This record gives sequence, structure tokens and C-alpha cells, in this order.
Amino acid sequence: MEISSKENTQFFSNNTILPVDRSSFKSESSASKEKQSCCGGIKIFLGALSFVYFAKALSGSYLKSTITQIERRFDIPSSLVGVIDGSFEIGNLLIIILVSYFGAKLHRPRIIGTGCLIMSAGTFLIAMPQFFMGRYRYERLHSTINSTVSISPCLQDKNQTPISVWEKSQAKINAGCEKEAGSSMWIYVLLGNLLRGIGETPIQPLGITYIDDHAIEENAALYIGCVQTVAIIGPIFGFLLGSLCAKLYVDIGFVDLDSVTITHKDVQWVGAWWLGYLIAGVISVLAGIPFWFLPRHLPKPESRKDSSTSSEQSKFITEDNKDQHKSYQQQVKMSEMAKDFLPSLKNLFGNPVYILYLCASIIQFNSLIGMVTYKPKYIEQQYGQTSSKTNFVIGLINIPAVAFGILSGGLIMKKFRISVLGAAKLSLGSSFFGYLLLLSLFAMGCENSDVAGLTVSYHGTKWTSDYEQALFSECNSGCACSKSDWDPICGENGVTYISACLAGCQAFNGSGKNTVFFNCSCVGTLESPSRRSSAVVGPCQKGNECPKMFLYFLVISVITSYTLSVGGTPGYILLLRCIKPHLKSFALGIYTLAIRVLAGIPAPVYFGVAIDTTCLKWGSKRCGGRGACRLYDSRALRYVYLGLTLVLGMVSIFFSIAVLWVLRKRSSPQDETVSANGERGTCETKSRKDNFVNNDHLIQTTYWPEKETRL
Repeated sequence: MEISSKENTQFFSNNTILPVDRSSFKSESSASKEKQSCCGGIKIFLGALSFVYFAKALSGSYLKSTITQIERRFDIPSSLVGVIDGSFEIGNLLIIILVSYFGAKLHRPRIIGTGCLIMSAGTFLIAMPQFFMGRYRYERLHSTINSTVSISPCLQDKNQTPISVWEKSQAKINAGCEKEAGSSMWIYVLLGNLLRGIGETPIQPLGITYIDDHAIEENAALYIGCVQTVAIIGPIFGFLLGSLCAKLYVDIGFVDLDSVTITHKDVQWVGAWWLGYLIAGVISVLAGIPFWFLPRHLPKPESRKDSSTSSEQSKFITEDNKDQHKSYQQQVKMSEMAKDFLPSLKNLFGNPVYILYLCASIIQFNSLIGMVTYKPKYIEQQYGQTSSKTNFVIGLINIPAVAFGILSGGLIMKKFRISVLGAAKLSLGSSFFGYLLLLSLFAMGCENSDVAGLTVSYHGTKWTSDYEQALFSECNSGCACSKSDWDPICGENGVTYISACLAGCQAFNGSGKNTVFFNCSCVGTLESPSRRSSAVVGPCQKGNECPKMFLYFLVISVITSYTLSVGGTPGYILLLRCIKPHLKSFALGIYTLAIRVLAGIPAPVYFGVAIDTTCLKWGSKRCGGRGACRLYDSRALRYVYLGLTLVLGMVSIFFSIAVLWVLRKRSSPQDETVSANGERGTCETKSRKDNFVNNDHLIQTTYWPEKETRL
């Protein structure tokens, strides 16, 4: 009886356990479904965000590739081009604080989708002037003259030219003056770039924090790394697209290409710069569509529901269930959220590591943004390369080097479990050796091309003292030439002449690109003054040593790009580890704001002003006034461009040394690992292993504005 009673007791106890097991099974099943739903949703968002990063990186890098094209098309100086380039940062500046602080409380995917639409509208607006300002006109006097009429380019008397030809030429000049107001349409390019900046603003802070909030903690770094990797691919396609469009004539589809008398190697050539903006605008529209169908919040992973500091949004919005979210959302008001703004700002600026690193970054980005903005111009002017080849080289060689450097920095941090103090050392070392390599580029330049009247005299003497007066000589004194014209020809003696008239040419044969000039009285003066020689259309090529120097430049440039990029990820980790966790997004917003205001806006402007001082020959607008620069002093350009970049870089290194000194001072001799302290907001010591494991989701490739194109 006792045994049977025990069996019955055991039987009933087993029966009472069964319902518990079933409920447990149901909860596990629902959790599994929730996990699958969460993973599916976050992966869809990840794919959409990666495409947006690709779109914005492509349009941003394409703008860099068209800097020289825009300068020539609108006939404006480099300083004004710098203002246009900086307008992107101004647009970003207008709303970055609002987006980074208040955007996390709103529907983040739809805000990103709205930003994509604004970004595409700005991209389309940049291309619009091409359709309203008339056809592009370049300086070619002999192209307006019928080749069947024997006319001397050295016009000693207006009566020498048929009246119909002069009337036709004068009519074209008058028509150009009537449309001179069209040159002010560069304002639309500026406004379009401004809209691009406004639209791009929410993508990075809201997109990254959305992933960080809803992804499984151990997968967050992988997801963000995927986004940044795709973002690096964008500039590659952007510069390759710029290379392709630069080979196409600006008015392709509007004029007969057989009537074009210049080639893509000519300094006056303008490619189809507008075509790439139309393509980039369409891509931006497509990239924004998925975000309108994504939910405001995804189910939070089970592993992160109990975390109080995994995301800044947990301070403001609780997402455990809908009831709690709704009740809390009703209590929160904009005024209450704004109360924490000034205390958070004060706490942030009271952190010495953050302030010093911010100063170092501002100065370094002044150096790098100015460098990348005018790198295509530098390659074209210094080494005599075409715009198409320049963009191709930057897109296919430099950008992958930057991507590999960023990836290497992240792998080094993860493999060797480098502490924050070690990250500061790695960032400092990469900057130091990168700028040291940059110093060697001073010896890898080309000498000025021999241009009669500018870099050499008509008698072969180097460096004339007065460039304007030196344009005229005894050999062309009998010609009625204009010193403002720029229609270069290459003499058979290897010297470039500003125009066929200033070369003293008496006749020509052929038309367009195949024109050959004869009996040029100035061409033979360098070797045999009595001999009159011929010349062909277009400037002469640079010296024989220039192609070799260009190859050396590419090698050093790639190594420099890689070296400087290695320190990007360690610097990013240093920034995130030394601030309070709940101030992460706000700190990044302030950081981005400072970079844009104090580096992104002014750097292209003062770099452009400095580069303009090296101009030897300015173009002239049809109705008077100074246009774009036609020829630069190669030596002066090299010293100004590289010198300004190097000086700013060295100053930033001193601030990086100060960061390292503060970190050493705050670390203990036994353990130099530094982590974020939530109470004081300063850096204190912690074990290296715990610090790295707890913050492993922060190990990610960094992506800052212009990072993908800065080198």
C-alpha cells in the first residue's frame, strides 16, 4: 500500500509538472520567434542603411571629382569653389544638434527616409544649371574662322579679315555677354549642396544608434562594420563615375561633337559633370524608399532588455512593452527633454580627454579636408594629368587604401586587445608616420612647363619678372594680339604659347583638333631666330621626368593614405570610451558639429584662396572680369598645397600628445587600461580584459564626413 501510494503521489506530482513544462516550452517558442523576427527586421534595416551609406558616399565623392569641372564651367576661382564645397557642411550644421539630440525620440527610419528625399532633391538641383545657362564656350579664335579662307592668326590689321567673319565673331561675343548672367548660376550648385548636407544629417546618428539599440549586443559591431565597409565602396564608384563623365563633353546630346575643337586633355575641357548628379540623385531616391515601410521600433533582443546602459535611448524611452512605452511617452515633453541639454553639454566639455581629442581632430580634419578637396586639381596641374585619369586613380587606388587602413586599425584593436591608452598611442603613431611620409612628396613634383611669356621668356630665359608685359616680344610686336586670350598651342621646339597670335603664326591649315600653324615667328627664336617653325593645337606635355614623378607620387600617396587611416578606428574608440554611455550620441553629434563648422566649412575656402595665389595666368570672362585660372606655378602650388597640409597635421599631433599625457596621468602604473566612468564622466582605470569585453560592441570601423574621400 505504501508503494502504491508513493507511486500515485509520484504520478500526480508528474502530472502537475506537465503544465509548467508546456508553458515553458511555449515561452521558449515565442522567444525564438521573437528573436527571428528581431533578426529579420534588423537585417532589413541593415541592408537599407548600407544602401543609403553607399548613395551618400557616392554623391559626396562625385562632387569632389567635379571640382575642377565646376570651376571651368562657371568660370570661377578656387576660393569660390571652396565655398560651394563647404556649403554641404553648412547644411549639415543647420540641424545636426536637433537631429542628434531629439531625433532618437521620433520615428527614426522615416526621418532617414525624409533625409534621403532632401538629399536627392539637392543632387538634382546641382545639375539643373546645365539645362538653363546655354552651351559651354571655350576660347578658340581659329575655330570661328573658315579653314578655306587664308587668314593669318597674327592679325596685323582688321581689314585683313573678311567682314562676315568679324561680324560672326562679334555676334558670338555679344551673345555671350547677354548670357553672362548665367555664370551666376553656380548659386544653384551651392544651394543644391546645402540641401545635400541637410538631407545627409540624420543618416549617421540615427542609423547607427538604431542598429545599436535593436541588434544583439555581440552582433552590433559586425553590423556597423558592414555598413561602414559598404560606405567605403561608395567613393570608389563615385570617382570612377567622375572619371567616366569627365571624358564626355559637357554639352553631349546638345551639340555636334565633331564641331568640338578641344580634347579631354585640354585645360579648357569640361566634362559632362551634370550627368553624374542625375545618376546620384536617382540612387538617393531609391535608397530612401525602404525606410518608409520600416517600424519605429523593433522587438528588443532578450539579452538587451535588462541592460540599462546599452543605449542612450533607454534613458528616455522604455521599449519593454507597448503599455510602458505609451505611458512614458505621454509623460515626456519637449521642455523636459531640453532640461538635460545644458547639463549634458557642461558635463561633456568638462572632460579634458574629450576636449583635447576634439581639438586634435578639428585641426587634423582641416588638413585632410583641404587636401582631398583640391587633390584632383593638384594632380592635374602638378603632373599634367587629365581629369578623367585623375579621378580614376583616386577611385581605384587611394580609396581602397583608406578602406584597408580603417579595417586594419579595427583588426589590430581586436586581435591585440589594445586598451584605450594603447589606442591613443596607435592613433598618434599613425598620424606621425603618415605626415612624415607626406613630407617626402615635396621632392616628387614636376617643374613648370615652358610657357613663353610666363615661365620662360621668348629668348629662353627662365622666370620672367613681369608676366603681363612679358607676353609681348619683338617677334609678335607686329601682331594685334590680346593678352587675355588663352588658346594654347605647342611649338615644335617644345614650348607652349598662349595663343597662335602671340606665337606670331602667319598661316594655318586644317580645322578643329587637326589644325596646324605655320610660319610662327616666335617659335624659332629659342634655337634659331631666323627660322620660322610650326605649331599644333593644345599645350605641350610636361617634361620627360614628370611621368616617373607621378608614379612615385602614387606609391607614396597610397602608403600615406593607409598609414593615416590605421589610426581612425583607435581614435574613434578613444572618443567613445572616455564619455558617459548615455551621452554617446550627443557627444558624437557635438563632435560632428565641431568638425563641420571649424574644419569642413573653412578648410576648402582658405585652401582655395592659398592656391589662387599661385596662379600665373587667369582666364577672362567674355564681358570682362577675371575667370578661372588657366595655369599655375607648379613649384609654388606644391609648396602651398603640401605645406599647408603638413603644418596643420603637425599641430594636430601636438594635441594628440596632450591627450596621451592626460591619459597616462589618469592611469595607474599597474594597469593602463581606461574605461568610461558613468559618475564623473572622466577616464579611470579598469582591467584590460573586462574593459575590452564590455565595450566590444564599440569596436567598429569609423566613418566620419569626408573620411572615405579625404585621401
